Amino acid sequence: MTTEVEFFPATSQDKPEHSPDEVSSKAFWNQTSEQRDERFARLRAEDPVSWQRPVEEAVAPDPNDPGYWAVVKHADIVTTSRDNQSFINGQGVLFDLLPADFLEMSQSFMAMDAPRQPMLRKLVSTAFTPRRIKTIDEQIRVAAREVVDSFASDPSGEIDFVDRCAEPLPVRMFGDMFGVPDELRAQTARAAGDVVAWADPERIGDRHPAEVGMQACQTLHGIAAQLIADRRRDPGEDLFTGLVQAEVDGRKLTDAEIGAFFVLMSVAGTDTTKHTASFTVRAFTDFRDQQRWLMEDYDARITVAIEEFVRFASPVMTFRRTATRETELAGRKILPGDKVVMFYPSGNRDADVFADPDRFDLARDPNPHVGFGGGGAHFCLGNQLAKGMLRALFHELLTRIPEFEAGEPELLGTNFMRGVKRMPFRFTPER
Repeated sequence: MTTEVEFFPATSQDKPEHSPDEVSSKAFWNQTSEQRDERFARLRAEDPVSWQRPVEEAVAPDPNDPGYWAVVKHADIVTTSRDNQSFINGQGVLFDLLPADFLEMSQSFMAMDAPRQPMLRKLVSTAFTPRRIKTIDEQIRVAAREVVDSFASDPSGEIDFVDRCAEPLPVRMFGDMFGVPDELRAQTARAAGDVVAWADPERIGDRHPAEVGMQACQTLHGIAAQLIADRRRDPGEDLFTGLVQAEVDGRKLTDAEIGAFFVLMSVAGTDTTKHTASFTVRAFTDFRDQQRWLMEDYDARITVAIEEFVRFASPVMTFRRTATRETELAGRKILPGDKVVMFYPSGNRDADVFADPDRFDLARDPNPHVGFGGGGAHFCLGNQLAKGMLRALFHELLTRIPEFEAGEPELLGTNFMRGVKRMPFRFTPER
């Protein structure tokens, strides 16, 4: 693989234990976000593209895996993201090593390259018609209001923010957009949560991590198959009908492709918004001046503010590419076949790009964060949907129950999603 950097083969019996300083170690990901940020800051300063050993306790370990390059600076993340000739997705995009069947059933065009990736993305995009987007925007406003209605007048003035607010809105919107029947929505939400929870002991319980992910994918593919059959028999106005009917140059999506996209969107369309909303109310608690600034002119300022919501939260933490040819990053020679992992929270705290990066600054503009990826062919297709939900939700929260305090978030235990499982939220009830 590479002869310039010393590493320990995965088959070695006398390799040293991983230390908490190694971004591959389980101990590293068990630290707080602040502790990880300190380590990323040292890497940005001293070794911005560093060779690392394989992920410790991978779900599907590869005994021949030599390791990977860790990319932690904003500029190098953007370069890797946009150079789709040198760095490809088709050999896997997740940091952890997961079973091939799971990846096939869950990654959709995110783990594809040209010519298949742009063709599938174009097919999916045809389902997002202007009329459908307008309908979705109206649905978001109604849903946000009704979600906040459900607790705003609660005389106790205390809820679990994730359970009562951050999760219900994107789950409801996903169900409305795809036309998921009410009786299947709770099952869909549970399965979507399991797709990204392969390293969280609470979600796994006594099951093997690979079993959790596969069961979740099978559940979601089963729901997708039911919806495909329903829409072919009785088309509607929802996004799922658009996917079934989408056609470009005589090519339609197969049932398996629709199922994989359904799995991908069940996570991308729910978890990222849920976690960004949770970290944002926590940030408002820590930076009170920012709430006051935003509410001085919400409509004029919210568009810029949302970019800071996403940068500060950085809910998606890692993505991987594979090099196809010899190239260079930060002075390091990258060889064909080398794995390259981008660490988005590190890029979003890069002081060379963001002044005072640890500050929650809603007026930050420009804000070239990599919270939706670093650009290029794989930039997040649903970013506008996520922004629409955040805009509507925070309008309801900040105008109706502006006096609130978020407690310490309890984080999901994975190296992929900076997720919030629970977070206490106290507020002055709406009169």
